[in-house]
Amino acid sequence: MKVAAKVDKEKCTGCGICVDACPQEAISLNDIAEIDPEKCTDCGTCVEECP
Repeated sequence: MKVAAKVDKEKCTGCGICVDACPQEAISLNDIAEIDPEKCTDCGTCVEECP
C-alpha cells in the first residue's frame, strides 16, 4: 500500500529524522522538511519515522 507523503507545516519541527530515514533521498530540510515528488516513491518510511 502506498502512503502519500506530505509535510504538515504546522507540526514539522525540522528535526531531520525523515531526511535520514528516506531511502530515496527525496527529502531536504529548509527549516521544515520538503519532499521532492520526482524522487519520492511513497514508501511511507518517513511517515513511520516522524515523531
